[in-house]
Amino acid sequence: MAGICCGVVAESETAAPVVEPSSRASRRRRLELRPFKVIADTAVQPTLENDRKRQKLDLCPLPLASPAPNSPRDCENAVESCKPSDDKCKENEQNENSEKNEYLGTNLSVNANSVSESAKSGHDVAEESPKFGSTSVCGRRRDMEDAVSIRTSFTGQNTSFFGVFDGHGCSHVAMKCKDRLHEIVKEEIERFEELNCVEWKETMERSYAKMDKEVEWCNNVDKSINCRCELQIPQCDAVGSTAVVAVVTPDKIVVSNCGDSRAVLCRNGVAIPLSSDHKPDRPDELVRIQAAGGRVIYWDGARVLGVLAMSRAIGDNYLKQYVISEPEVTVTERTAGDECLILASDGLWDVVSNDTACGVARMCLRSQRPPSPPGSPGSDAVMGSESSDKACSDASILLTKLALARHSTDNVSVVVVDLRRNQEE
Repeated sequence: MAGICCGVVAESETAAPVVEPSSRASRRRRLELRPFKVIADTAVQPTLENDRKRQKLDLCPLPLASPAPNSPRDCENAVESCKPSDDKCKENEQNENSEKNEYLGTNLSVNANSVSESAKSGHDVAEESPKFGSTSVCGRRRDMEDAVSIRTSFTGQNTSFFGVFDGHGCSHVAMKCKDRLHEIVKEEIERFEELNCVEWKETMERSYAKMDKEVEWCNNVDKSINCRCELQIPQCDAVGSTAVVAVVTPDKIVVSNCGDSRAVLCRNGVAIPLSSDHKPDRPDELVRIQAAGGRVIYWDGARVLGVLAMSRAIGDNYLKQYVISEPEVTVTERTAGDECLILASDGLWDVVSNDTACGVARMCLRSQRPPSPPGSPGSDAVMGSESSDKACSDASILLTKLALARHSTDNVSVVVVDLRRNQEE
C-alpha cells in the first residue's frame, strides 16, 4: 500500500505546481501571463465600424489574424516590438501621423475657407437679418388684441419688415394686418426696378389703402381666429387697428404710422421719435376732423365723436369720414451711431417715456450677456415672446414688465431691433 501511495504521488509530481495555488512558480507564471492576456485581447479584438474607442486600442502593429504568443517570452517580444524604438513601429506611427495631419489639414483648410467666407459676408448677413426681440402680453385687458409681424429679408434685398398692430373692438383687423400687410408692401416695392428707386411715401400710402380695403367687411375674417365681434356686430364696422411699420434697409429706416402706436430710434444715446401719435386733440388732426364735419369730445380723454381715442386707423368703417387710414411716412438715413429701434403699442407709451425706453434698451444691448440656447428654459420667458438675439429679447421683456409695473391698462407689445453695424460690440 505504501508503494502504491508513493507511486501515485510520484506520478502526480509533474502536475503539482499547477494544482498548488500557493507555489511561487505558479504565481510567477500568472503574473507573466497577464500582459500577454491584454495584448492577446487587443490583437484579436474585432474592429467595429465607426467606433473610435475600439480603433484607438490597436496600438501594436500585429495583424488581426496572427496567432497569439504561446509563452511569456513571446509576449515579451510582442511588447518590445511595440516600443517606439522599433523601426517598423516608427514607420507605422509616421504613416498614421501623416494621415492624421493630412486629414486635419484638409478639415482646417475647409474650416478656414468657411470662416473667411463668413467673415466676408458677415456684414451682409447682419444687415440682411438684423437681430431683434419682441414681446406681447395681454396685460390687464380681458382680450389680447395686439399683433406683431416680423419678416426679415422679406424682399430678398437686405430689407426687413417690422410691424406692431394695436386692435380695438376685436383682434381680427390686427391679425389681418399681421398676415397681409407685409405681402402688400412687398408687392408695391417690387414695382420699382431697384430698392434705391422706391418712392417710399407713395408706396406705404398705397399699401395702407389696400389693407384698409381688405378689412372693410367682416366676410374677410379668418374663421380660425376666435373672433367675438361676429356675435355682436354683424358687419364689424366698429373694429379697427393701428399700424406702425418699419422697413429697415442697409441705408434707410422707413417708418409708416397710422394711429397711436409709435416708433423710436435710439441714436448715440438720444431718443429720436420717428412717428407722431395720431390723437384726436393733436392740433392738425383736430382741424382735419372738424373740417370733415366731425367733433372731438373729451370723454376719458379726447375721442372722435366721443368714441375712438385715435384719429387714424385701419378699419373703423362707421367713422371712416373722420378716421382715415392714410399713414404718415418718415425716411431716416442710417448712421454709425444708430443703436436700436423700438416699436410698441400705446400700452407701453402711455406709461413709459421715449428716453426711458431707450435707456432700458441700451442697457440690455450693452450688457454683453451670453445668448441662451434655443429652446432652453427662460430663453422666451414671457408668453408671446419671439427673438433672434438674447439682448433684444431681454430689452423687449424688460420694457413690457416695466409697463405692467407702472399699471398700464392696455395690451403691451414691444419690438426691439438692433441697428448697430458691428453687433458684437
